[in-house]
Amino acid sequence: MVKNYNEQIMGKLLPTKSILAIGVTAWAIFLLGIRVWFAWHYRPYKPACDKKLPVVTVIIPAYNEGAQVLHTVRSVVASDYPPEKMQIICVDDGSKDDTWDWMQKAKKEFPHRVKLIRQPFNSGKRLALREGFINGKGSVFVTIDSDSEILPDTLRHMVSPFVLDPRVGGVAGNVRVLNTAESAIPKMLEVSFAYAFDFIRSGQSVYGGVFCTPGALSAYRADVVRANLTTWINQTFMGKRATIGEDRALTNLILRMGYRVVYQRKAVVNTKIPAAYTGLRKMLLRWARSNVRENLVMFSFITKRFRPYDSGSNWIRLFSVTQLFRLTFGEACKFAVLAQMLMNPVPTLILISAGCLVSAILPSIIYQKQHHSMFGWHWALPFSFYWIFALSWIPLWGLVTAARTGWLTRETVITPDPKKQLNIPQPHRVRSMVSKAA
Repeated sequence: MVKNYNEQIMGKLLPTKSILAIGVTAWAIFLLGIRVWFAWHYRPYKPACDKKLPVVTVIIPAYNEGAQVLHTVRSVVASDYPPEKMQIICVDDGSKDDTWDWMQKAKKEFPHRVKLIRQPFNSGKRLALREGFINGKGSVFVTIDSDSEILPDTLRHMVSPFVLDPRVGGVAGNVRVLNTAESAIPKMLEVSFAYAFDFIRSGQSVYGGVFCTPGALSAYRADVVRANLTTWINQTFMGKRATIGEDRALTNLILRMGYRVVYQRKAVVNTKIPAAYTGLRKMLLRWARSNVRENLVMFSFITKRFRPYDSGSNWIRLFSVTQLFRLTFGEACKFAVLAQMLMNPVPTLILISAGCLVSAILPSIIYQKQHHSMFGWHWALPFSFYWIFALSWIPLWGLVTAARTGWLTRETVITPDPKKQLNIPQPHRVRSMVSKAA
């Protein structure tokens, strides 16, 4: 009797499960099709001539970076950007190693090009960037991580969108992996980054809705940053000072003011990423936690008219809601997969393997198309399996622990009391694009 009852219940549930699975799959294919369409129509901004290029301030925050910071500065100085229009600011965020010594060597090597700022203690990247923003004289700010190196034409490509399009408030650079020779992890992330930038961000750029300007290389309209500096510095989440995800937070502020955030494929930066699992885990967990916070922040303003004439805003709304859906329903589905793994391990493993194979195809194609190399086909599939079995728990844990703000790779970061507001000097107030259009 009980057996028949259970069979009846399962018989009713199975059609519902099938309909739900078909619906989710159809929606995923629809979204993928939209992304492919946008990515296909992406075109980078053309480089501006010397005469039209504005004064740019390049800010390089560093913590315990050692000799690498000198290589970073050298790559900036070697740019084909007019030297008289470039200001370079290096900020030592209370390093405990010899980073300051290497900064002084950079200053000695380029005495008229480099300005040094030393924080008395390690207070986090956001406050280090603040020092650069306050002391910056340019009309465009470019931020570069101290473990990164740019190409000679990178700065020109980064700044050109501001010259050619007054609607642009932020620009995301193209991040490549510098240390691919160290281990398999950088090789896999090289392919993953190509997908994230040459596919995801290139598509977002078409409607001016890049969700995140990367810390490794970003550019911002200076007056927009100055107008939002106090809000950005004093950001809190669940009663705590926000110390991570400073790039995504600044991107949200720019989007909220109605400006476009775009991607420049030809503005390349090579950056070092963790070569071991522990470092990778910490980096991805920081990203996951800040992703939760900033998705909620974005949802708070996309329901309003945040961009003149609603140009591209509906696409931002669509993909923002999709992100929230993935953060909730998508993460909850992992428990169902785990349950299936325990009850039916062999069929579940076969399905997971098939999913990994399918998910590796597009990144491989993207990498081959952009870099004319079979490298992607070698490492996309291993990364798919590595993600599923070694890293897929991170977004879920980031959701559960989103209130934690530690950098994870730093021993102690002294942050201000979240109840005390930090005052930032602002020379003038900038109206948003929405108010300009009104």
